Amino acid sequence: MTSQERIISSINHRQPDKIPVDLAGSTVTGISAIAYNNLKRHLGISRPTRVFDVIQQLANVDIDILDLFGADALDINRLSAEHGQWHEAWLADGSIAEYPEWFRPVRDADGSWYTTDADGTIISRMASGATFFDQMHFPYENGYPADPDDLKKALKKISWVVHSHSTNLKTSELRESLINIKKSTGKALVMSGGVKLLELGFFLRRMDNFLTDLLTDQKNVSETLDLLVEMHLSGLEKKCAELGDIVDVIRFGDDLGMTTGPLMDIDTFRRIFKPRYKVLCDYVKKHSNMKIFLHSCGSIKQYLPDLIEAGFDIINPVQTNCHDMDLLRLKREFGDQITFWGGGIDTSSILNMGTPDNVRKDVLKRCEIMSAGGGFVFAPIHNILPDVPPANIIAAFNAVREFNGDDPVS
Repeated sequence: MTSQERIISSINHRQPDKIPVDLAGSTVTGISAIAYNNLKRHLGISRPTRVFDVIQQLANVDIDILDLFGADALDINRLSAEHGQWHEAWLADGSIAEYPEWFRPVRDADGSWYTTDADGTIISRMASGATFFDQMHFPYENGYPADPDDLKKALKKISWVVHSHSTNLKTSELRESLINIKKSTGKALVMSGGVKLLELGFFLRRMDNFLTDLLTDQKNVSETLDLLVEMHLSGLEKKCAELGDIVDVIRFGDDLGMTTGPLMDIDTFRRIFKPRYKVLCDYVKKHSNMKIFLHSCGSIKQYLPDLIEAGFDIINPVQTNCHDMDLLRLKREFGDQITFWGGGIDTSSILNMGTPDNVRKDVLKRCEIMSAGGGFVFAPIHNILPDVPPANIIAAFNAVREFNGDDPVS
């Protein structure tokens, strides 16, 4: 099987020839630029690291390293790292990487770094010693605007929107590049759909305010979410028309859970979010062949039946250290209905703090649970963070290779 065939087979719940693997196939299965610098140094590789997700400080992983680790998926936004101008920058650990020309954070007197929008409003900040940028400005923090059409203006002041990675290639150039990449690598192509509902409510109003609004201000919540759905449908129309026959997986993102449980009761979710997700999923399924991937952190088991009914094919990151997210139960109850893309290694205590042997045993145990009947793509639980030792990264992916019967990375 090619990588693309392997992933599609697994998503369709047909047993692939081996467990498909994801390393940096999206910005929620990526690797921090610091961790990537350490990994390359460990492997004896010397070349610049490009940070293509500047908010999370994620690296654009080189194709030869993806091949070395047996990665089956490619984020098409990697093209943003292969075109345009770049400049050298210092990462939080003192190592060097490259930022896109358009991203030039300013060093403050306290050692932090901040960015501004076009009118000078500070929209994000990375504290001294931190390893990612936090959102600083919430356009609706003090209330909803009188004119709902203010939304587009407000989005231009949200760091996650302003600093999102993209390519300036024309559609024809992008299609040609992706066709060539698919032919030359055989990998499955993953694209960000830019679709968020709950999280954009957080980004606009602030998390505490918007969660309160779900119960106390349903008029403004509904108006805002309906505008977001309309905006997302417009974006999906363009993506499906231009790339829906080439890209294999389109990614949505909304963190619906906490470590201790879901963020809202099931009735609120069904009333406010499920029908809107269904509209968006239905559009993608009607107008493309793409599978729909939902990134949703935390304890989300109670939502899974409704997310499946809404049309999602894939769930990530499968945060098994959260309440009610036991991997064996998830596989038994939902393994033939949705694909688990993640959950491959405990990143909260083992990948970052365990020994390579601890890592190997944890991965092998999870592969044994998840491999039967497809419905699984191996990936760590969310991004590989700066504190993960290179030996543990290698141990994790070597364990999958061992399970698959492949030779280890040396």
